[in-house]
Amino acid sequence: MSLPNIQQLERTASQIRRDIVRMVHACQSGHPGGSLGCADFFVALYFHHLRHNPSFNMDGQGEDLFFLSNGHISPVWYSTLAHAGYFDKKELATFRFLNTRLQGHPATHEHLPGIRVASGSLGQGLSVALGAAQTKKLNKDNHLVYVLMGDGEQQEGQVWEAAMYAAHNQMDNVIATIDYNGQQIDGPVDKILSLLSLKAKWESFGWTVLEFNGNSMQEVVNGLSLAKTLAGKGKPILNLMKTEMGFGVDYMMGSHKWHGVAPNDEELAKALAQLEETLGDY
Repeated sequence: MSLPNIQQLERTASQIRRDIVRMVHACQSGHPGGSLGCADFFVALYFHHLRHNPSFNMDGQGEDLFFLSNGHISPVWYSTLAHAGYFDKKELATFRFLNTRLQGHPATHEHLPGIRVASGSLGQGLSVALGAAQTKKLNKDNHLVYVLMGDGEQQEGQVWEAAMYAAHNQMDNVIATIDYNGQQIDGPVDKILSLLSLKAKWESFGWTVLEFNGNSMQEVVNGLSLAKTLAGKGKPILNLMKTEMGFGVDYMMGSHKWHGVAPNDEELAKALAQLEETLGDY
């Protein structure tokens, strides 16, 4: 794999952040906070690490797979897929409108390229990813399966059933990541239902746990690189990715209030003034 151009990846992330706020503003609905916080992760994954094919085969044979468990941050995924060549960027303007393929939560019946499973019912994504990973093992396909979860999602029991299953079955072709921003829809995660030490919990469930700053492109690229070197060593891998909700837009940063609220016209203008247009707005 060639060395990454960190500056170019950062420029792509800036454009994707512009797309996010414009998409959510246009329909006055959606989830900007977590989407903005995860832009660096999606760019590092799709534009450097993921071995994928934008021509898109639903079965995913012979390529790496990605599953989004916290499906409410669909704006960042849709923008990434568009910039990666899965569909025309102009389609981003249809986000959450009637009859669009870009539903508020990713769905499959619209046949949007890049989406292999409907998501957004929190707690289920890791289980789906493990099913795909086990299929790859059975097919002797050495490609990897990635999945992103939210930290509030760790309050779901199904996550821990899947965690046990993965370790017991040595699912070492899975790289899971938690968006660890400390916020959920009703407030700070620690006030709603404290997770205590996620690192200690996941390690006790038999996973290899890594930690990095999800709002530093260099750290995300390096963290995912390290995770890949640990694949195939008998244990599933988890990245605890520390991010800030709303990253890149100062008035959104660090507040659960922007979990699922759209900016008004004035707020949109303020956000766009802070985010460089690098690849052209759709």
